[in-house]
Amino acid sequence: MNIQNLIKNAGHESLLPIQSRSIEAFKKYPEIILISKTGSGKTMAFLLATITKIESKKHGIQAVIIAPTRELAQQIDLVYKSLKTGLKSTLCYGGHPMRDEANSLKETPTIVIGTPGRILDHIERGNINGFNCHTLVIDEFDKCLELGFEYEMDNIRREFRGLKNTFLSSATELDELPIYLKLQSPKTISNLSNDSEINIKEFVIEYQANVFEALTDVLSCFGKDKSIIFCNYREVVEDIVMRLKEEHFNTIAYHGGLDQAERERALIKYRNGSSNTLVCTDLGARGLDIPEVKHVVHYQYPGSKDAFVHRKGRTARMSKDGASYLFIGEEAQLPEYVVEPKLKFIPSDFKEINPEWTTLYFSGGKKEKINKIDLVGFLSKKGQLKKDEIGLITVMDHTSYVAVKKHLVKGVLNKIKSEKIKGKRLKIAISM
Repeated sequence: MNIQNLIKNAGHESLLPIQSRSIEAFKKYPEIILISKTGSGKTMAFLLATITKIESKKHGIQAVIIAPTRELAQQIDLVYKSLKTGLKSTLCYGGHPMRDEANSLKETPTIVIGTPGRILDHIERGNINGFNCHTLVIDEFDKCLELGFEYEMDNIRREFRGLKNTFLSSATELDELPIYLKLQSPKTISNLSNDSEINIKEFVIEYQANVFEALTDVLSCFGKDKSIIFCNYREVVEDIVMRLKEEHFNTIAYHGGLDQAERERALIKYRNGSSNTLVCTDLGARGLDIPEVKHVVHYQYPGSKDAFVHRKGRTARMSKDGASYLFIGEEAQLPEYVVEPKLKFIPSDFKEINPEWTTLYFSGGKKEKINKIDLVGFLSKKGQLKKDEIGLITVMDHTSYVAVKKHLVKGVLNKIKSEKIKGKRLKIAISM
């Protein structure tokens, strides 16, 4: 399979250095550990390296790719599909219908992508047979190999008795790899660099008594730029979102206490520009591949050096620039693993903060044979929208979401409320 053609399918002109190194190393060595900063192209690196191992005439699951979170698994699947390899893949994660995944697995995909718990569940149900699997990829392996995943990862590894290749990937290392991986002499590829080299400017924000007031001043300077605010607890996330909305900031919450549908909607609205600010726990520090994030704000200090690395990695992705902000007050002392930034951010030049887009919800998706072209045609013809008035479209199994210019939404809803899409009458409303 021609790697250059796959890269062009995904919209890129050429391989990044880290991708070339990974592909060549995986051809020579059966065990690879890739340590590279977030946003450096790791996902494409291990996917392309894995594809070089696929045997075209071999039947059955040949490679399994594991990620610690649903969102990261979904992101890997999107990148894989963008390559248009012609090789079937199945995505498996909790919160997704087990029946749909089981049916897809019956058609024998070449590659399975998923989270540890759901993949083990399929193994125990007999839906996944690891007999022909020769390649195992573990993304964010420092997270996947923590004690919380030990049972799942150990049992998954036992299923793949004929495993020949292992690829571990992350932005942070582990002091010791678990014995059950059965690694012999892995080849390490390291591509770490300091923040100045990856275009992150780090700022300190001094405040007197009210850190929330300081936060609103900072956000007012960001305008419509995408920003992520990190908190340590989901209760703090919800509180900050509520208070920011009272101050007329269009923000959205993202944390492990939300159900899968709520988390998916949050990311859809953040990606399509219906909300400029995502307030989240460290769940959002991994697996969110949103290149346009300009600002990362640490409302509460990160709990570890690794958490700090992954938080900052949400900005300055793929050679773009970005900024990271820390609050310092009289009673707020930086953790020892955080070096106080030299740059001071002084809020000024407040900008327009309201987003340009609003998300419309449609109660039909892939399973109802609805695709992006159908939605564009419907909104253009029935809603009388121009091409540049329709934004990002996300089509899921049974739902779809379309970004529409905010000032046009009311009129569009009036025009399409009684119309059908492909002969189907769907519920259409502003996504909540």
